[in-house]
Amino acid sequence: MKPADFPAPFDWREFVAAPSDPEDERIEVGVLIVGGGPAGLACAIRLGQLLEDAPELAARLGDVPVAVLEKGKQPGSHLLSGAVVNPRSLRTLFKGRVRTSEMPFYGRVEHESVYFLTRRRAHRIPAPPTMRNHGNLVASLSQLGRWLAEQAEAGGATILPETAAAKLLVSDARVRGVRTGDKGRGRNGEELANFEPGSDVLARVTVLAEGTQGHLTGVALDRFGLHGESPQVWALGVKEVWRVQKPLDRVIHTLGWPLRAGAKYREFGGSFVYPMGDDLVTLGMVVGLDYRDIELSVHDLLQELKTHPLLRKLLEGGERVAWGAKTIPEGGFLSLPRRLHAPGLMICGDGGGLVNVPALKGIHYAVESGRLAAEAAFAALQPGETPWRPGALARYDESLRESFVWEDLRRVRNMRPAFGLGLVLGGALAGAMTATRGAFPPGSSSLEPDADHELISAGGAASYPAADGELTFDKLSSVFLSGNKTRDDAPNHIRVRTDVPPELARLWEHMCPAQVYEAIEGGVEVTASNCVQCGAITAKGGRLTPPEGGSGPEYTLT
Repeated sequence: MKPADFPAPFDWREFVAAPSDPEDERIEVGVLIVGGGPAGLACAIRLGQLLEDAPELAARLGDVPVAVLEKGKQPGSHLLSGAVVNPRSLRTLFKGRVRTSEMPFYGRVEHESVYFLTRRRAHRIPAPPTMRNHGNLVASLSQLGRWLAEQAEAGGATILPETAAAKLLVSDARVRGVRTGDKGRGRNGEELANFEPGSDVLARVTVLAEGTQGHLTGVALDRFGLHGESPQVWALGVKEVWRVQKPLDRVIHTLGWPLRAGAKYREFGGSFVYPMGDDLVTLGMVVGLDYRDIELSVHDLLQELKTHPLLRKLLEGGERVAWGAKTIPEGGFLSLPRRLHAPGLMICGDGGGLVNVPALKGIHYAVESGRLAAEAAFAALQPGETPWRPGALARYDESLRESFVWEDLRRVRNMRPAFGLGLVLGGALAGAMTATRGAFPPGSSSLEPDADHELISAGGAASYPAADGELTFDKLSSVFLSGNKTRDDAPNHIRVRTDVPPELARLWEHMCPAQVYEAIEGGVEVTASNCVQCGAITAKGGRLTPPEGGSGPEYTLT
């Protein structure tokens, strides 16, 4: 049995519509950016810079030349990453206006270690070339996102928080904008006393920068036939931030335990531990969602990892202060859409799959893609040009293909599929690919959707430690620590079949880091208010849709 045998009750056509508000009630903006993450905010910042030198164009775009929709309580609320950031794209974006020393980073990577773990031992190994981070900068992505939002607003962008983009507005084969989601509906969709209907937001150019598992991004890929040759595949990352007694002087990555090496398990991933100043560390576990064991839980693997002597020593006497979870697109070059634009539309960042899995990097690609999208939009808005003309935004794809982003992803295109053969053989093949800068093997591998892998019951949960409230923690206390803002009586935003076999119900129950799913007799029960919008369910047989604006986690340190 596999999750794909029980597809979600979801049809992308439900989320595409023509503008429906009366003309005098529509919100009109120049450029609409959906998503207040690094890609969307970089796009807003660059547009502000360009419009500063083009006041006539800015005036033609109206009272709101650039608008950013953010579904979280504020920019940064839904942002989570490791994160060690390559500052290259930020330096280009700000071009001397702001130095990296003025950005909210915790410091430069001066030392790094990579370990292969067994249950009790940590064997230090040379850092693979793709994982070398010397000179990169440690950040909290949620903090960096809030800072980028301040820069975007200073440059003239209007940021609309607590605003979910529910439908893609399309007419005459071009994107016109989005319709925002309703607020104040009850569990069964009824209008409550505080009900506010959504609005049509129309724009000359719409930029989807929704991040991983972007709802309208997926809709746009279907509507305009933009899917690449291979499907996108995903990993799930769960991370914690700890206040510790002793400072950590290096970034650490681990391979091996607690994941199993056999090819039949398809358990690809590892962990990271990064210093955040003198008294904080962030640590996380990342596992590919093509795994097969129905009992595997990334949250519980992270708890098990902390019992290793290497981690236990780092955390001894410390206190957990933050927790969160997020999916990561892992298909890389193989899964890129055949185009990242359509008439009136561009797709940026993680939503487009711009992540380098072997290097554990995506933030600087998101920033670069946002900047390039801004420049393409600016060119398409010039007098005599029509931004929704077919091909008017092709400059975006062309500039991205000519950038370092494209070449970086091309060189490592076959590494992720190689690890489907197991850690040992996959590692050997990855080494050959690195040595030949992607020339070996020639051509491109292919990927299967995560939901297409047959499930097995292999006892993964047997070794997970019980929560002690000091070193190891359960899922519900972790959701509380995320600052989850979802109402208990909000409508269910998760599309899944509930009449599924016990194996699939157990898979979802173990997989979800927020305890949204519970296997019951005859299927699965869904507690949508627990959801932290990580997106894992979309990879494994369900579909996440936008909840009410302002709901979900309130990340501050992740």
